[in-house]
Amino acid sequence: MYTLGPNEKTSTVMFYSQNAFVRGDIVAKDNVRVSIWLRTQGVPNYLHLLKAQILLFGGTPPKSVAYSELYFPVSQIIAFHLAPPLADPLDYEAANEPNLAMTDINLLLGSFTIKAKARISTRTDFATSIEVSRSAWLSIYEADITNAFLPQMPSIHVPMMLVRPDQISFGS
Repeated sequence: MYTLGPNEKTSTVMFYSQNAFVRGDIVAKDNVRVSIWLRTQGVPNYLHLLKAQILLFGGTPPKSVAYSELYFPVSQIIAFHLAPPLADPLDYEAANEPNLAMTDINLLLGSFTIKAKARISTRTDFATSIEVSRSAWLSIYEADITNAFLPQMPSIHVPMMLVRPDQISFGS
């Protein structure tokens, strides 16, 4: 089993790819804010997870796999968040951004659907906002995550998550 280094910590996270849902304890440096880590330049090519639990969506029914350690390619991750009840402070302050407002959005993320809110400019609409944005990761807020193929799975609510806008579909 992996032994944490003196400047390392673990945080339980959940992330999604086109064909998998993964939960585990991520290994990161002590000074890393895990909820926004994927937006930073210090993110590795592979996320190192301990006690990883994976649901694979490639057939019916989904298959469950577990590993004591897992290295998952960041390039395949399309959404990422801390596992509830963990939460970091949000990545914005409304008082400092008077020209941004919350708008309701729906996301299709592999086999998952998400009802959430996104912060966009009050001077444009959502379609224009996602067309001109060149960010690799988009923060969304007050997200409720469900999966039609897993009716037994309760809705997951997270205050903030990161999504890759070029890998998901948006609905309204």
